[in-house]
Amino acid sequence: MKFPDLSMSNPVRLRELIRQIRSAKTAAEERAVVQKESAYIRDAFRDEDNTWRCRNVAKLLYISLLGYPAHFGQLECLKLIASTRFTDKRIGYLGAMLLLDERQDIHVLITNSLKNDLNNSNEYVAGLALCALGTICSPEMSRDLGGEVERLMKSSNVYLKKKAILCAVRIIRKVPEQFDVFQNSVRSLLSEKHHGVLLTATTLITEMCQQNTQALQVFRNLVPNLVRILKNLIMAGCSPDHDVSGISDPFLQVHLLRLLRVLSRNDNEASDSMNDILAQVSTNTENSKNVGNAILYETVLTIMDINSESGLRVLAVNILGRFLLNTDKNIRYVALNTLLRVVHADQNAVQRHRATIVECLKDADVSIKRRAMELCFALMNKNNIRTMTDEMLDFLGTCELEFKSDCTSNMFLAMDRFSPTKQWHVDQMIKVLTTAGNSVRDDIVSSLIGIISSTPDLYGYAAHQLYKKMQNDITQQPLVQVASWTLGEFGDLLVNQQPQNEENLRVVEIEIIDILERILNSSLSTVITREYAINALMKLSTRFPNCSDRIQSVMTYYACNMNLELQTRAVEYTSLFTKHNIIRSSIVERMPVLISNQTSNTNSSEPEESIINSKENSPVNGKHEHVPSDEPINLVNILNDPIQTTSGTLNPNHSSSLFNPLEDSLFDFDTPTNPTTKSIPSMTAIDKNGIRMIFTFERDNTTLTINSKITNSTQYSITNFIFKAAVPKTFNIDLYPASSTTIPANNSGDIQQIIKITNPNREKIRMRIKLNYQVNNTNMSDEAELNTFPEQCYN
Repeated sequence: MKFPDLSMSNPVRLRELIRQIRSAKTAAEERAVVQKESAYIRDAFRDEDNTWRCRNVAKLLYISLLGYPAHFGQLECLKLIASTRFTDKRIGYLGAMLLLDERQDIHVLITNSLKNDLNNSNEYVAGLALCALGTICSPEMSRDLGGEVERLMKSSNVYLKKKAILCAVRIIRKVPEQFDVFQNSVRSLLSEKHHGVLLTATTLITEMCQQNTQALQVFRNLVPNLVRILKNLIMAGCSPDHDVSGISDPFLQVHLLRLLRVLSRNDNEASDSMNDILAQVSTNTENSKNVGNAILYETVLTIMDINSESGLRVLAVNILGRFLLNTDKNIRYVALNTLLRVVHADQNAVQRHRATIVECLKDADVSIKRRAMELCFALMNKNNIRTMTDEMLDFLGTCELEFKSDCTSNMFLAMDRFSPTKQWHVDQMIKVLTTAGNSVRDDIVSSLIGIISSTPDLYGYAAHQLYKKMQNDITQQPLVQVASWTLGEFGDLLVNQQPQNEENLRVVEIEIIDILERILNSSLSTVITREYAINALMKLSTRFPNCSDRIQSVMTYYACNMNLELQTRAVEYTSLFTKHNIIRSSIVERMPVLISNQTSNTNSSEPEESIINSKENSPVNGKHEHVPSDEPINLVNILNDPIQTTSGTLNPNHSSSLFNPLEDSLFDFDTPTNPTTKSIPSMTAIDKNGIRMIFTFERDNTTLTINSKITNSTQYSITNFIFKAAVPKTFNIDLYPASSTTIPANNSGDIQQIIKITNPNREKIRMRIKLNYQVNNTNMSDEAELNTFPEQCYN
């Protein structure tokens, strides 16, 4: 005789299941409860238990939220959706939104149920269908049900109208071409008085304009209507029910400002119609509460992103300056971040707040400190380079270790560009090396050596200054490396020339040999530093003939060193003493003056190919590498070559053709004189390993501005992002700094970077790009060759 299964007739309620799981004392107990209940639910589904299906699916959704597998309940959700009971539909649609997505084929089975429920006379059933469609719709479902959603947008029921508009936002994201379906319905929505309808309507129009360039042109004539709505909110108020801290409907104000910014970008007429209302919002909004600060922040972004008046831009920068004085760290961070983005639009206005920005360097919050550091470097120019260098040296001496390498690199780039004299440049860089210690990057060492080498008047002076710094401290490896090279090249000048104002400093040959030998034998010296020292000793063997025997004995000793590199050098140098002594003097003679590419190419009429390496923490990151004119164009090889910072100095006489971060606009706010009115479609530059880079284009005659947007769909944040690009010799490329070197995970944010290409011959554009970055502490690299630029970019 078969007894009935009593356990199936009395399932545990959801509340009881939650209580059992929460009372579990260990993870193992929790897993046991979940596994037992999952087994019961699976058996109930297998036996087609219709009585408790709704309760079982609800419990399964809770189990899914805890991270346990619940995929076996997908079909049961569809059965609940097909039910006529509202309670079943509610749980069914909730399960569909949580357990289904467009990547699973099973989700297409829900299309017919959605269509039926969208036409249901019960507004709550139709609302459930709209919520589900807005969450899980695929491109196919968007095309099939777009007409039904558009019909509900015209409904007199405000509840359905709001949900239909938000559902349309999802459809436009999936299929931007569906803009034609909703175009006529959207215009009438702006005449609605209901807060929710206006809020969702502005969201939908913003999404359409961002996804479809045709929509941007169509809706641009709505700017006067939007200005009127915003003015009514400020002057009369929309509804007392939506006032927050005395400000009328701040959420709608923010959405209106955002939409106006999208519609008025690069449009003089639309920008002019907004100037008055933006001035009113800026002056009449109370900034004592976060609500007002949010509106002011959107106002600032709008002012700086459209072709606004210069006075309005100054007002926007002053608002950000007030933000810097706020006690809230988040507001200060937002202010610094925004100033960093707009500093190129109106540098003089930002300079007025320089003292406040410098004070932010002393903030305890590392995020604020980093943004303040980056902004300080962006504010440097030839007029304030001395003052700002002193401020940054003070910061370098007190900042955390993680800031030192970025700070030293940026200080070198700024001084390389704006230093008043070479002697001042060398003095300050020695201070930087002394202050930063071992946190200096290797490229700074080689760059400083290049500066000293290219300035013959400073040979003796640099040797004296570096020798003084190295006398009492040989632990700072970058400083010791530069000093060793300088002593090896110009040690004779250190002995023979008496520096001005330093009468007590007398150096003899044996002292120089002693300190180099001490560096070579020190356990604190790195292998690279010892290589510099052994080379310097070899150089001095001809400059100091009296010390030649001692130097030879040092080389003989190191010929048996355990380090292969040092041993090899010592063996070769020993052979110069013994077997090739005749040519030793010519081999170790003084190096010729290093001439940068910029200088050597001033007399050349050959077109050159440029490659630029960009890093977020450097306000002046553009360094040009040139391919010799007698070599064929090979973009792959160019990208593999390292960037030589010693040969990439910027020539102030040619600043119009090179990147000037303090004069050019980061977002290209100024309207070009003869803009090309053609609409250029966007382009996916690379979509690989979770990184997606989208190019959008703006063209002014022979100059193409590429706005790149990089997103990260992986579960890990991408750090140390570096972008390289190369073009053929007939083009000129300028790469602006990226907005950041960190790309947030799961598409939760992006970084932006601007590339400008000059194409005088209007040739088809070819570009080779390379991305270097770190994911989960793993170094990664991606390359791509771009040959499919839209024809409007060059014709």
